[in-house]
Amino acid sequence: MSADAMTNNSDRRVVITGMGVVAPNGCGLESYTRALRGGVSGIRHHPILEELKFGCTVGGIPEGVDEISEAYFRSDELLAMNSSHRFGCIAAVDAWTDAGFERPDPDDDEVYWEAGAVLGTGIGGLDTAGEKLVPFVDAGRARRLGSTIVEQVMGSGVSARVAGLLSLGNQVTANSSACSTGTEAIIEGYQRIQAGLAERMLCGGTEGSSRYTWAGFDGMRVLCRTHNDEPEKASRPMSAAAGGFVPGSGAGVLHLESLESAQGRGARIYAEILGGAINCGGHRGGGSMTAPNPESVQRCIREAVDRAAIDSNEIDAISGHLTATGADPKEMSSWAKGLERSPENFPVITSTKSMIGHALGAAGALESVACVLMLRDRFVHPSINCEDVHPEIEAYGASIPHVVREMPELNTMIKAGFGFGDVNACAIFRRWAD
Repeated sequence: MSADAMTNNSDRRVVITGMGVVAPNGCGLESYTRALRGGVSGIRHHPILEELKFGCTVGGIPEGVDEISEAYFRSDELLAMNSSHRFGCIAAVDAWTDAGFERPDPDDDEVYWEAGAVLGTGIGGLDTAGEKLVPFVDAGRARRLGSTIVEQVMGSGVSARVAGLLSLGNQVTANSSACSTGTEAIIEGYQRIQAGLAERMLCGGTEGSSRYTWAGFDGMRVLCRTHNDEPEKASRPMSAAAGGFVPGSGAGVLHLESLESAQGRGARIYAEILGGAINCGGHRGGGSMTAPNPESVQRCIREAVDRAAIDSNEIDAISGHLTATGADPKEMSSWAKGLERSPENFPVITSTKSMIGHALGAAGALESVACVLMLRDRFVHPSINCEDVHPEIEAYGASIPHVVREMPELNTMIKAGFGFGDVNACAIFRRWAD
């Protein structure tokens, strides 16, 4: 559909027709699916963190990315790509081709005016700043920084790079809302298509693997320090032995499309986005830069359900934010209140972070890809390492899968992200059935 044919229609339905993922436990959809089903952790020990005297010396970093990058991108493009760029661009290209489109020829001047992107990051190019920008400037070598330094450190560097790779002509932007970034990006793209301002949007988040990013959280003492010798057991959402979150990295991208466009070209459809909500707790009622206002979390959940025009009892499973901190019991309480569900009829709830760690700005996107894969194949992946369920969560223990749970009846999932700054985002996905 041409840009001129796009109209404002808040009733437009939005579906997911492509996905790409670069995760610590699997790059590519099928590798990621196998890891999720098998409860395979991507958390590993990283000697550099021990050398730098971090309290937490484990983390989630995708493997094999350099080889994939060399196959996907030209050498001159790779020179301008730090880890955040590489993760995000691989996931975006995969989502594009998974949706049934060929990568544009760089010499072709055709622009896809109907297609755009919202690709966010929490912290972005801090590895480039730490490894090159700051040392070069402080050593009086600013003239040696090269011509790509700005695009590597600017927040919109990844979305801009993807626009060039895929010839995107609609809105191309980057959002940054801490740990809710990835989920928020999906909702923003959904709203743009629903409003008739675009036909297709690549949406998600990316976060590079950088000791400079992880150092701040290590200094806050919010990272897990109790399982450095057992990396796969370190990320323990909902566990009584949870000792903090495990840092992660990677990227997840969803190709969103209007239903009319998808059906018009005969596209394969994974799922439909029924609705979503974004809000902030205003740093009141217990909310702060580092803690959520419980009322705002519950409002975000309820508003997402209302905008999806469904009953909360239709929700079959929850992909929680669940970081393996003291916030997990509070989050469980907010889910129960927001959905008005008791322990007796509480949905299945799982934490993808148990296997990949907390990828900050990419977390919601990685977890949303997991949601859609679970809906596609009708299973809920295990939330590993919480056999010792936290005492305040014990009443909901029957809803926590410790091994893969096959769910032939799985149709609707809700995904949320709650971030630093007291910001929240919540989206609802429904399995597609023709």
